[in-house]
Amino acid sequence: MAGRLQRLSRSLRTVCAVALLTVTTYAAAQQMRGDHPETYVVVRGDTLWGIAGRFLDRPWLWPEIWQANPQIANPHLIYPGDVISLAYLNRVTMQPGPRAPTEAPINAISLSDIEPFLKNRRVVFDFEQLPYVVSAEDTRLRGSVDRDIYVTGLEAAQPGERYAVQRAATEFYGARRSRDLDFRGKRIPGESHLWGQVTPRLRGQDAFLGYEMVQMGVATVVRGPTPDSAMTTLTLDNDGFEARPGDRLVPVNPQPYDLQFFPHPPSADAIAADPQVLAVADALITGGPRDVIAISAGHQNGVDNGTVFSVWREGPHVVDRVRHPNTSRITDAPNAGSRRERMPDEYAAHAMVFLTFDFVSYALVMEGTKPVQTGYRLKHPDAPY
Repeated sequence: MAGRLQRLSRSLRTVCAVALLTVTTYAAAQQMRGDHPETYVVVRGDTLWGIAGRFLDRPWLWPEIWQANPQIANPHLIYPGDVISLAYLNRVTMQPGPRAPTEAPINAISLSDIEPFLKNRRVVFDFEQLPYVVSAEDTRLRGSVDRDIYVTGLEAAQPGERYAVQRAATEFYGARRSRDLDFRGKRIPGESHLWGQVTPRLRGQDAFLGYEMVQMGVATVVRGPTPDSAMTTLTLDNDGFEARPGDRLVPVNPQPYDLQFFPHPPSADAIAADPQVLAVADALITGGPRDVIAISAGHQNGVDNGTVFSVWREGPHVVDRVRHPNTSRITDAPNAGSRRERMPDEYAAHAMVFLTFDFVSYALVMEGTKPVQTGYRLKHPDAPY
């Protein structure tokens, strides 16, 4: 009996690994590119998105088709060396190829593209009570690797404990432009007006969505307060950005994150939230493929990891120069006004969410036809307009 169960278990594992996939002729014919080969051999460095992009008109769709087939236990059981058969539009199969024992299954996207953001960014609603850097060694303006920093609020810390050094970088709102913050975590006077004439005002309720905290490095406690000083001394022990006064400290506690991402369309709640691009990571207002964007919807709005949106430039308001040839108004403006006509929205790119918080998420810009900017709208990945 035990032998039969063992053989049955091996058979089931084989069925899962082979992952026979059958889709309807209509669905495949609608999505498959006409120039596809009969077979494709998966190679190291491939991603599900990249493979789908070669053969499907909608790259985000492939994992969803796989999930729609109940005979497939895990769509991620594809490895380098596996052979995907594309000979028939109504029948897509995968045969396992030779694999190294430690070979990892391929992902929807490359983790190397997003890993720094998975670890180094989070959104919180309050940081004022966190310990912070008062000064650096030699009273320098910045503290660098192997240099000491002096922190208040860590009086109970023990030598050897490690802390992440984080900076309050941006203040997110639902209907106001994001605001960059100074070294104290306060608004920069006048900064909110810098891009006011070139980016559209965000729509929706004017709700506070959180503060973006960016990890600058990691430091280890050297000693606590002394009779002469109430400061706790830490040494920056990994490469990263330089620490400065005002940076906050939190215990190093690696935040769990998904190692696999299943691209899928957004839920009805996510679409109803009418999300927009809040910011482009490490940039001013514009990003492109493999850049990370912050969007104004999170898991409280039904957004989860793997959610795919299309990103659209909201139709500009353009002066009709035929009817108003002598007007002095700007031809192209983000906001409405007299003598201007609203143009259609314009598709820019696709983006896939990989990290969510309550009301803010981070997404990776995938393929696109034009740059993505703050204020752009997010829609269903198949939205025609």
